[in-house]
Amino acid sequence: MPGLDDMVIEANLKKYFKLPDAPSIEAMAAKYEELDTLGVVFSVDAETATGDKPDTNDYVADIVKRFPDRFIGFATVDPWKGEAAVDELDRAITTLGLRGLKLHPVHQAFFPNDEQFFPLWEKCAELKLPVIIHTGFAAAGAGMPGGGGMKLKYSKPIPHIDDIAANFPEVTIIMAHPAWPWIDEQVAVALHKPNVYLDLSGWAPKYIPPQLIREANTRLRRKVVFGSDFPYLPPERWLSEFETLEIRDEVRPLILYENAKGILKLD
Repeated sequence: MPGLDDMVIEANLKKYFKLPDAPSIEAMAAKYEELDTLGVVFSVDAETATGDKPDTNDYVADIVKRFPDRFIGFATVDPWKGEAAVDELDRAITTLGLRGLKLHPVHQAFFPNDEQFFPLWEKCAELKLPVIIHTGFAAAGAGMPGGGGMKLKYSKPIPHIDDIAANFPEVTIIMAHPAWPWIDEQVAVALHKPNVYLDLSGWAPKYIPPQLIREANTRLRRKVVFGSDFPYLPPERWLSEFETLEIRDEVRPLILYENAKGILKLD
């Protein structure tokens, strides 16, 4: 998000995706207006792990306030901040009006199923929040010495997502991105746990592993949602490539909007 100066992570992501400067919020809103698309916006608070300060939940809430027809805001908290994180999540939802939580275990360097973080999940259950949580390979740190210190082990679907889904069945969990190299684990968790979904963001559709496309067409047709990962992957490119995939006609609207409507409780 273009609120603060670029973080170290942001600079590396720009290089990985060959991305120019991030567009303004106004330009993002205009693009989503043109595409008749609703975007979910958020930051990631990884201050404990990286030292970088995130764009605040107040900043995200202001974007939604300015463009309520184009954006839904999700909160961010740093799980390592303990009770302060739980309190901030409560404030972001009940006072600022944000609609969910974004977590990134690789950036934030935490195992989601560690019991010390259970108070955060208990608050998510209390507030009946959808949680978007990164799974699989992370572009940030890719190609840097030691991967920039970031460890992919935190983003493995089993046991981390599976444990949380079992312990907190009231929480709706969306696994962000095809979780390569653990695609089969991702599919298994989504099939086994009614409260777990996945999105297809962060991957150009032509590169999405074929077994995930097959499952999205069949057993996971009600569990998969669209996402582009803008600005790293522009939505118009994602949607254009999605048209070329062998997705059944009756499944396309489920992935593009019907499944998300249920998760986000949209009219």
